[in-house]
Amino acid sequence: MNRGLFIAFEGIDGTGKSTQLQLLADYLRSRGLEVVETREPTDGPYGRRIRELYVDRGSCTPEEELDLFIQDRKQHVAEVIAPALASGKAVLSDRYYYSTAAYQGAAGCDPDRIFSANSFAPVPDMVLLLTMDPEVSVQRIEQSRGETCNDFEQLEQLKKVADLFAGFSDNCITRIDAARTVDQVQADIRRVVQPLLGSG
Repeated sequence: MNRGLFIAFEGIDGTGKSTQLQLLADYLRSRGLEVVETREPTDGPYGRRIRELYVDRGSCTPEEELDLFIQDRKQHVAEVIAPALASGKAVLSDRYYYSTAAYQGAAGCDPDRIFSANSFAPVPDMVLLLTMDPEVSVQRIEQSRGETCNDFEQLEQLKKVADLFAGFSDNCITRIDAARTVDQVQADIRRVVQPLLGSG
């Protein structure tokens, strides 16, 4: 069994997950690893439907929304994550089932039931949970990105999501303070990921 390495990046919107994932991918490649960068929602049929909800979240019920995320993840695991891990690659995912538990939990679904519904999904070797005050993350979205917050990024919603993330206690979760500079955050990430890489 030459199982690869699986790291998921989690946290509320605006914490820099995509940036930090790319930097870690570059670093792992420099260490000789084959890296697969992926994200959820995916670009598949369920993921595209989820992205439509960004502008009109009221177009389906919380239960229907949750089902879309589950179906998208089943396809993601089967087509991307599981094959890459089986071939010994490092998989870095921008969001995973912790985001579903937090975001759909904040929408009224039971987080424990969400975790149970994701029992088919491989458990990551490490979850890098990037933390930040929701007020700061909204400011980043609006000012740094020059974007308007979508239906998933409203401040009151993000506060609920952040509270749920704060309550998750799985052993694979490592919390990283994302309110610092990009370089400081990346240095922290490399430090905590190092033990997973072994020697050499």
